[in-house]
Amino acid sequence: MNFDTLRQKIEEATKKAFIEMFENYGADEIYGFALYSDEGAMTVCPSTNTLKHLTTVDQDDLTYHKFEPAEWKYEMKGADEEFNEICIQLRTELEENEFLDNHEYNEEWFLKFQSQLYKTCIGVLEKLKNEGFFNKIVGKDIFLTFTVSEYEFETKDLENIINKLNDDAYKTEYLDWMKTWGR
Repeated sequence: MNFDTLRQKIEEATKKAFIEMFENYGADEIYGFALYSDEGAMTVCPSTNTLKHLTTVDQDDLTYHKFEPAEWKYEMKGADEEFNEICIQLRTELEENEFLDNHEYNEEWFLKFQSQLYKTCIGVLEKLKNEGFFNKIVGKDIFLTFTVSEYEFETKDLENIINKLNDDAYKTEYLDWMKTWGR
């Protein structure tokens, strides 16, 4: 798979998704945007949340709902066609390469593919953050993250993701929240 081409497609889809979310829900005060994948590296999807939605969640678990994209209001919303096309490409690549000619699972190839996909998603978010893309649209810094469903990053890896993608109070709050996890 050409990851430069994939990076460009993910970037274009991310921009389109965020703009769609802002056009439809900007009045609800968007504060968070994420890309996420799955452990099988078959998907890339956006997730967006708003401050308005946070007023509807269990306040005892507010921090969790604030920072966990799987709990966000607009999960898998925005640039639907573009992200569906990306997912089809990922599944096709997996089908063509995940197994060797003798039908043996090609773990080395898969782990490299998975790692490169995750790095690509993080890189797209970091690039857009550094260009001020999100800030220009909503007029302020927002919380950005990349996550993987059914998967836990090592603490240090998660800290690196949060540090790369955030420069604001959200970063501090997230890192402080991590200290309460008791890992």
